[in-house]
Amino acid sequence: MRKIVLVAAFGLWSAAAGAALPVEGYWLTDDHKGLVRIGACGRQICGWVARVLDTAPNVPTHDVNNPNPALRSRPITGMQTLSGFNPGAAGQYSGGHAYDPQSGRSYRASLALNPDGSLSVTGCLLFFCQTKRWTRVR
Repeated sequence: MRKIVLVAAFGLWSAAAGAALPVEGYWLTDDHKGLVRIGACGRQICGWVARVLDTAPNVPTHDVNNPNPALRSRPITGMQTLSGFNPGAAGQYSGGHAYDPQSGRSYRASLALNPDGSLSVTGCLLFFCQTKRWTRVR
């Protein structure tokens, strides 16, 4: 009997581990200039640029503002911009970093699912923080 309980518990744990994360999916940035795919990367949460939606004439297609000259030729589409987020309680994800290809800067960041289904993305540089609200794309 004990063996059956352990096998059942392992099965429930495996199903929960394989379940989709609440934050997983595609998100439209607050300025509507990009589409970001968020998902698991190992035991953490990461995000990649799925598509650049800004069609203005001088919008770069490569990471030209990166402080590292060796990375300036990499394409923005497919680039990892969110990394290292750890799931917490009630849709909170902390301990991560966000890279902004428009400025070439990286920020300490956190993610939080809001009751209305939007995602708050907060980036901090020293003691100054700014929160942007992203919308889920279905």
